[in-house]
Amino acid sequence: MKTTLSIHNLKCDGCVNTIITRLNELDGISNVIVAKEDQTVSFKFKEQDDLINAAELLAKLGYPIDGYSNTLSRKAKSYLSCAIGRYGN
Repeated sequence: MKTTLSIHNLKCDGCVNTIITRLNELDGISNVIVAKEDQTVSFKFKEQDDLINAAELLAKLGYPIDGYSNTLSRKAKSYLSCAIGRYGN
């Protein structure tokens, strides 16, 4: 199955790199594409649990999907994830 999720806090190519790298590490997730302009991430997943795991990982990294709380701590985490994505994982 394929999905496209709207996410928060997507700022730069470092963010994009972090999201692609980390989602590709999850079992059951493939073909990750991030559209910075649209603030979306698309990917294929095998099971509903894979989709849930991806959404939870995005929130943990600081890029919660629409419908998840975008707290100050998640915004701060996105800056850290951004920096990691810019300077290497």
